[in-house]
Amino acid sequence: MVLTDRLSRPLQTLRVSVTDRCNFRCPYCMPREVFPADYPFLAREEILHYEEIERLVAIFVAKGVRKVRLTGGEPLLRKGLPDLVQRLARIRGVEDLALTTNGALLAEAARPLREAGLHRLTVSLDTLDAARFRNLGDTEVPLGRVLSGLEAARGAGFAPIKLNCVLQRGINDDEILDLATFAREHGHIIRFIEFMDVGTQNGWRLDAVVPAGEVLARISERWDSEPVEDPPAGRVAERWRYRDGAGEFGIIASVTKAFCGGCDRARLSAEGSLYTCLFAGSGVNLKMALRNGSSDSDIGAIITNAWKRRDDRYSELRGAATAPARKVEMFHIGG
Repeated sequence: MVLTDRLSRPLQTLRVSVTDRCNFRCPYCMPREVFPADYPFLAREEILHYEEIERLVAIFVAKGVRKVRLTGGEPLLRKGLPDLVQRLARIRGVEDLALTTNGALLAEAARPLREAGLHRLTVSLDTLDAARFRNLGDTEVPLGRVLSGLEAARGAGFAPIKLNCVLQRGINDDEILDLATFAREHGHIIRFIEFMDVGTQNGWRLDAVVPAGEVLARISERWDSEPVEDPPAGRVAERWRYRDGAGEFGIIASVTKAFCGGCDRARLSAEGSLYTCLFAGSGVNLKMALRNGSSDSDIGAIITNAWKRRDDRYSELRGAATAPARKVEMFHIGG
């Protein structure tokens, strides 16, 4: 029996944050003035152990989840991550196991992750300009390290790799064609993402959003493309293929063309809370149930009840009075 929410959306995808820590301070996610070096991130005993994550993922799979993505913070900061990947890859029913990273530690991690059973990889890349990269990430990590990580990942067998670019007006929207060219030449799939008002600390403004229609128009002026027909259920990106055969690109219109109606995602934070929306104000504590001796059946019932009550559609109602006054920050639940 398919588990559905109040809007008949099935539970099929789970994003698992393995840490709330990050080695970047991107302003649209974790601005340094709010999250300085001494920010009190979760203590080790507060975050889920790998055995606990494995158990919870297995329970989610029993409820219908088929796609699992590991996120952070920056997931590659979590020690021994290939061990977790191996644990999750052997769960019967996990059809797609992916990871999103900023790429800073990817050169060393790519092959162990691939050998552990990771299926797919997404790397955040907002610019190809070295100086701008340091500014956008507020980091000392050089752009070259991320590019080397992409090469290492491709050498390890990850292909195609998806590149996520968050566009902001006047910040990096002048690089749309450069980033698309880079992806075409290296066999990657670039996905341009509209700047979202996730959390409450990223200084979001509507006039900073570069609309999906504008992105498509700019790319179409350079290359002929055609839409890729996808089943609508659970789809996040609008996919387009180049008519010259040089791959495809995607556009995630999370602001101008909300896709709440097909959202099948649950999110598990690093400390074990279940969130049913990227823009949620609060979550359901599953760690407490894990650590107080609850059975898989009991925990499954908590998940079922949370999903059946779900009626989230923040992006469709953006600005409405029903929106939570304070939303969970993106680094906490992995975007």
